[in-house]
Amino acid sequence: MLNALRTYFHDKLPLTETQFTELAALLTPRHLAKGEVLGRQGEPARYGAFVVRGCLRSYVTDERQKEHILQFAPENWWIADQQSLRRHEPALFAIDALEDSEVLLFGARFYAQLPAFGLGSQAFFYELLQRSLVAMQRRLIGVLSAPAEVRYQEFQQLYPTLAQRLPQRHIAAYLGITPESLSRLRASRSRA
Repeated sequence: MLNALRTYFHDKLPLTETQFTELAALLTPRHLAKGEVLGRQGEPARYGAFVVRGCLRSYVTDERQKEHILQFAPENWWIADQQSLRRHEPALFAIDALEDSEVLLFGARFYAQLPAFGLGSQAFFYELLQRSLVAMQRRLIGVLSAPAEVRYQEFQQLYPTLAQRLPQRHIAAYLGITPESLSRLRASRSRA
């Protein structure tokens, strides 16, 4: 599992072997079975994850028990309720595995240890946080204002492999539409 992480960092942030070893020591390899919960909405988060294989999601459940998916995390993605993890506050959302997954878990100590990797890694993780914020802002704007067709196109661009891997109900929950609407949308696209 660490080879996937090594490749990920090699492309984005050159770490010395010592730095990589120290970083890897903060991560715990774990298998998550499909449906296994990593964190529950309303409970303090214990872990975030780097996805080596499989797919996780973050989602909220409203008072009518309807799920709203915020993010998918396929291979080489990070996922965490950072506020909850760092401050031991109730989590705003839940995280679970949509497929059998191999992940590297990290806890609050991970954030505390980042300065030990030097300014470069602080800048790198700051950049990751910035990208995450921009992606969430774009997603929010899209959900509030873009037609379903545009949201589906953006989903396909952001997650090119997931349209064939995930159940339609999960994609629909991410798009903020019903599975039936997604079926109609896909059918109209295939006729075009």
